[in-house]
Amino acid sequence: MEKYIVLATILAVFVLNSAWARIKRPEDKTKCPVVKAIRNFDLQQMLGEWYVIEYYASSEEAIYYKCMRADFSMPALETINMNFTYSFTDDPFNEQLFGNITWIIPNPAEPAHWTHSEDTYEGVYNTYVLDSDYTSWALLLHCAEKSKVPRYLSSFIMSREPDLGVNVKSYLRDKLPRYDIDLTYMFDMSQDDCNSTIPEDLPPGVFLNRPQVVNRRHPMKHQH
Repeated sequence: MEKYIVLATILAVFVLNSAWARIKRPEDKTKCPVVKAIRNFDLQQMLGEWYVIEYYASSEEAIYYKCMRADFSMPALETINMNFTYSFTDDPFNEQLFGNITWIIPNPAEPAHWTHSEDTYEGVYNTYVLDSDYTSWALLLHCAEKSKVPRYLSSFIMSREPDLGVNVKSYLRDKLPRYDIDLTYMFDMSQDDCNSTIPEDLPPGVFLNRPQVVNRRHPMKHQH
């Protein structure tokens, strides 16, 4: 009887270890995660102006941006355009910078999935609308792939207003870890003091040591 008990124990341990190995199998970090975009998505209701409330990028361990806002439009059928503005947090002048990104809808039956492959963005860039109520909040996931290098993940929690309730933010944040997003680096995006200013009483050294914003990448672009 003892022999059978030992064999059964060994078999159970083997099965458990095999199951754990399958669970812990490392992901292919060069590929975007499998994403389920929002169903029954109404793209027309998504258009218009949004504030970025929280921001994540897999290549960043600090928040470099503030006052990020996005304006979605459809310049043509199955084409989405986003104009966005932002500032760098360390810019004493708080200069408002501008960016633009254009996607296409590869499958009209899935209007919450957008792609583009412009050279500026260094590879295929997928964007998914994970969830939205259109009138108050929305959650976007971006994933860029380039051959033989790590993928680039970023995400926006957005609001029609400059702030968003804690419960709503928690609800949206909970959707992200399944896509390999580390919430430790999901940063609040300040929407305060967003007007460009050049204070008259700044010492000359501030002008000389000011970061050259034209040489810095914008928040929708990644570098390998």
